[in-house]
Amino acid sequence: MSDRSAGRAPSLSIFFPAFNDAGTIASLVIRAVQVATRLTDDYEVIVVNDGSADATGEIIDELARTYPYVRAVHHPKNRGYGGALRTGFASATKDLVAYTDGDAQYDPAEFEQLWARMTPEVDIVNGYKIARSDPMHRIVIGRIYHHMVKLLFNLPVRDVDCDFRLVRRAAFDRVHLVRDTGVICVEMMRKFHQAGLRIVEVPVNHYHRAHGRSQFFNVRRLFWTAIDLTRLWITLVVLRRGSARVLFRNPTLPGAAPYRRHTPDQ
Repeated sequence: MSDRSAGRAPSLSIFFPAFNDAGTIASLVIRAVQVATRLTDDYEVIVVNDGSADATGEIIDELARTYPYVRAVHHPKNRGYGGALRTGFASATKDLVAYTDGDAQYDPAEFEQLWARMTPEVDIVNGYKIARSDPMHRIVIGRIYHHMVKLLFNLPVRDVDCDFRLVRRAAFDRVHLVRDTGVICVEMMRKFHQAGLRIVEVPVNHYHRAHGRSQFFNVRRLFWTAIDLTRLWITLVVLRRGSARVLFRNPTLPGAAPYRRHTPDQ
């Protein structure tokens, strides 16, 4: 990385998309501040509150008052997991952008492992779960989903839906994300691959959900995920549209689907 070769660590944005994560978000933000401080002097921690109905908004506002490098971004209405991610990427101002979910199934301390692999030859460091700490039915669904999308979208990664990534912010000069649902991770990895961005993978731990409950495992959600994936496959694979764009779509545009923690990692 040019900054490292010049003797200066690159700057870092860490963000969390959060929906009804009042039970976990404070500890995650504090851990993120601790790890960012060890990595660089130039950092920020952002929480995107996606229209939470619990105390998430109040908690992150208090964190922002307490820690000068923490910022709270609020969606007045729920825009969907993809909408929350796009807001996070668009809000980040630093050289590198790391993110993970606000439900604490990943440990922000492990961003140090991703940071160590971000060399000048790498654009994205993608986590993959060492072992999935979920009920068996979700593990089975997750494996089926992973193998299906890897085949359909020709994805060269072990774990499409591990929500633990470190990305050069400049990657979004070449990749334009539009999805508001959980399939944004498939869209993102397919577009990174099509744009020729260089990806490495790092194993990370996945922990049991201590607070809240997944909304994914129901017939309605499975049906609409399948519909959205089909539309994405037609757009990106059959029609080969939308591979690389210069600017983000405005993340404040209306019409996003409800956030239900993203597809099978729920």
